[in-house]
Amino acid sequence: MSLVTLLPFIVLIGAMFLMTRSAKKKQQQAVQMRNQMQPGTGVRTIGGMYATVKELHDDTVLLEVAPGVHAFYAKNAIGAVLDDEEYNRIVHDDGGLKVDGGIVPDDASSLTEATTEATDSDSADDAKIDLGKKPEADDAEPKDDVEPKAKDDDAEPKDGKANGETDAK
Repeated sequence: MSLVTLLPFIVLIGAMFLMTRSAKKKQQQAVQMRNQMQPGTGVRTIGGMYATVKELHDDTVLLEVAPGVHAFYAKNAIGAVLDDEEYNRIVHDDGGLKVDGGIVPDDASSLTEATTEATDSDSADDAKIDLGKKPEADDAEPKDDVEPKAKDDDAEPKDGKANGETDAK
């Protein structure tokens, strides 16, 4: 066999080697991160729940998800081990998160009062648009040659079948 026929296989095997190597590296970093856990450490699960580690076992971790509420999780369900400062900032809102603007009230009355005052002055200047039907013009001739349509109940069906009949046998 020539080198030209083996070249695609060599490239394919090389790409697979590089992909598995990077995946193994990420896996080792995750295992190392999970080994850093100690009781009292704040963690985030892969589901996005924040909790505190209470006990460590071989393959499981006992997490306190709320005061007095404990749950067992698999060690590989831990997505990130957080340092104390970041955990407290996220869970206890110790970061002093500031909200821009005011707080939205429970009812919308205060939101509509300001907008109606502004629109009242604008609408006085503008003419109102009539969206209703306009009556027929007086000079239009009435259409007497058109027969009134019969009700659907009296009408003969197009396919010749009575209501509810089908072609099924």
